[in-house]
Amino acid sequence: MSGWYVYILRCADHSLYTGTTTDPERRLHEHNHDDRLGAAYTRVRRPVSLLYKESCADRSAALRREHEIRQLRRKEKLHLAESQFG
Repeated sequence: MSGWYVYILRCADHSLYTGTTTDPERRLHEHNHDDRLGAAYTRVRRPVSLLYKESCADRSAALRREHEIRQLRRKEKLHLAESQFG
């Protein structure tokens, strides 16, 4: 494992949020419970759940992949998440 991940969260309002982290479980907890560390976007859309995570080679690769995923349409993001568990 590289230590860097890109992830997609599903928010309570069914919107999607994409980010990067070294610890997806810790980051999920921050998004759900920490007003200081959770993203402003997810803070008002709690609870959030982890929909997808992908290991990346390093921080740079994770940031590039995050950008690629953010460019996808919602349907494509959901398909990506489904393919992980398919």
